[in-house]
Amino acid sequence: MNMQKLMAQAQQMQKSINQKKDKIESMEFKASNEFVDVIVNGKKELKNVIVKMESLDKDDIEVLQDMICLAINDANKQVDKEFEKEMGAYGQSLNGLF
Repeated sequence: MNMQKLMAQAQQMQKSINQKKDKIESMEFKASNEFVDVIVNGKKELKNVIVKMESLDKDDIEVLQDMICLAINDANKQVDKEFEKEMGAYGQSLNGLF
């Protein structure tokens, strides 16, 4: 096997991986429930929390805290799914080394 050809293929794969990673990191993912909307970016950084005040009573603060956590976790799972969708083939071709 030609080593130069193999290195060129590896460099092309790395370039493709980096492009897809950059694309995902620039995306925003929104998760909602009855109390909040949250938005995270592809780096799993929380960008915004929107509290739906019309859905809240004063007694709902603990529920609101739980709903914020659930929404953030859901948005982060969306990021994971997008990475898996875009990068899964690379991981399989590299026998899980990526």
